[in-house]
Amino acid sequence: QVQLVESGGGSVQAGGSLRLSCVAYGYSYLRNCMGWFRQAPGKEREEVADIDNDANTRYADSVKGRFTISQDNAKKTTYLQMDMLKPEDTAMYFCAATPWCSGTSASAFSFWGQGTQVTVSS
Repeated sequence: QVQLVESGGGSVQAGGSLRLSCVAYGYSYLRNCMGWFRQAPGKEREEVADIDNDANTRYADSVKGRFTISQDNAKKTTYLQMDMLKPEDTAMYFCAATPWCSGTSASAFSFWGQGTQVTVSS
């Protein structure tokens, strides 16, 4: 059974930083695509970043230069370092997994965590 568990969310002032972590239980890291999504109230879930097991990364234009996705295969953990946070980054952040990095829509990912809240105040 695959289980993704996120942690690291919280409240921070604009310009601050947070690091999210996602630990994957029961999921093979031999071939994978790990993604971070976010969803604000009243808005659709959008991909923030993803990384494959060759360490190729993709980012949404809105976070390029501010967020960094990385993974530690030995720990089966994926990270999202978020710097220079803005109030518009406020959302529930979700970790997701799928065997191959293809599309960036939520439907392209098979497994999901429960989410961790990030709140950025101005």
